[in-house]
Amino acid sequence: MSDVVPPEVRPKPVVPAKPPNVGAPSPSSPFPPQGPGGGAGSGGVSAPPPSAIPVPIGSHGPGFAANHGIGHGVGHGAGHGGGHATAHSGGHGHGGSHSSSGGSTLLGYIGIDTIIEQMRKKTMKTGFDFNIMVVGNSGLGKSTLVNTLFKSQVSRRSAGWARDEKIPKTVEIKAVSHVIEEGGVKMKLTVVDTPGFGDQINNDNCWEPISKYINEQYEKFLKEEVNITRKKRIPDTRVHCCLYFISPTGHSLRQLDTEFMKRLSHSVNIIPVIAKADTMTIEERQEFKQRVRKELEMGGIEFYPQKEFDEDMEDKSDNDKIREAMPFAVVGSDKEYQVNGKRVLGRKTAWGIVEVENPNHCEFAQLRDFLIRSHLQDLKEVTHNIHYETYRAKRLNENGGLHPISSNDTQESNL
Repeated sequence: MSDVVPPEVRPKPVVPAKPPNVGAPSPSSPFPPQGPGGGAGSGGVSAPPPSAIPVPIGSHGPGFAANHGIGHGVGHGAGHGGGHATAHSGGHGHGGSHSSSGGSTLLGYIGIDTIIEQMRKKTMKTGFDFNIMVVGNSGLGKSTLVNTLFKSQVSRRSAGWARDEKIPKTVEIKAVSHVIEEGGVKMKLTVVDTPGFGDQINNDNCWEPISKYINEQYEKFLKEEVNITRKKRIPDTRVHCCLYFISPTGHSLRQLDTEFMKRLSHSVNIIPVIAKADTMTIEERQEFKQRVRKELEMGGIEFYPQKEFDEDMEDKSDNDKIREAMPFAVVGSDKEYQVNGKRVLGRKTAWGIVEVENPNHCEFAQLRDFLIRSHLQDLKEVTHNIHYETYRAKRLNENGGLHPISSNDTQESNL
């Protein structure tokens, strides 16, 4: 079916004001501006070469776009959605909109680039959620490290707890939430503290309470999702990241360490860290890191970022550097000291001050940048798209599935 409009009745497009970077061809340009209907397939004027055509974000590559997607969507598809005149003024779908590079010629500034600002404003209003769990032996500085990461007292805070008081030993799994704000961005941070993992004489199945807690959060989210009348924003209590603290023995992982990470690596993002790295020399630390990486590889234990989740070569290159540096050997402290006229977080020893954020002293800065500044959103996406979806599929496939919905609700859902 042809819907070609004769050239004499095609309205001349109105070109809106354009920013400096989206201008008409300059006098020195070898490509003349297109007139009304001046596509390659209708007006006889040759289109610019592929290198001169802007490629829209999200194209599937040259072949796909040239054959169907981008050109047809702009030329013909827009005509059906917003009137034939608009579509034809930009060139018919089978004319100038097609190109071997998969791009389409824009006649003026549209404003697609403002979507990022729109998303930013909306997210600034709603804020973020981030839930982090810490697991490891008592006395490894789990709570202190989390406080150092977020530069505030966010872990195991209780009424009347003064800054200089000793942090009480954890006796049960407990989630503590705080809203922290920086630069107008609000984030609800939930720190899930765990019992003194592996402190008992018999440590058989000591990971079960932690595994149970993680699955309970998935179950809560799933039940909210399957409700007929869902909340506009489902509260997200799912664990996005699990920091697993390894004792700085300098020898090898305990069997309990490998067993825990093996059992939970498929349900949560595990990031192994070597605690209290200042108890080892630089040579001992490097040897221990290599030994731990080898043992994790031999045990088939996957830690975040997993290789199979790298989206492209850029991701793979960045994540390979991170995987080679893991596990991070860290030192935590929420005490400040004066060093060379600057206030720094550190641990004071008889021979000097270990600066927490000094990369020559420990790898805390690398962990912070990785966890918060570059991969925080990806941690949330992997939790939702991989770990939660795995749990969801398993639950919905189970015999009996979720709790049955009432008959009234069933009738309503079938309407």
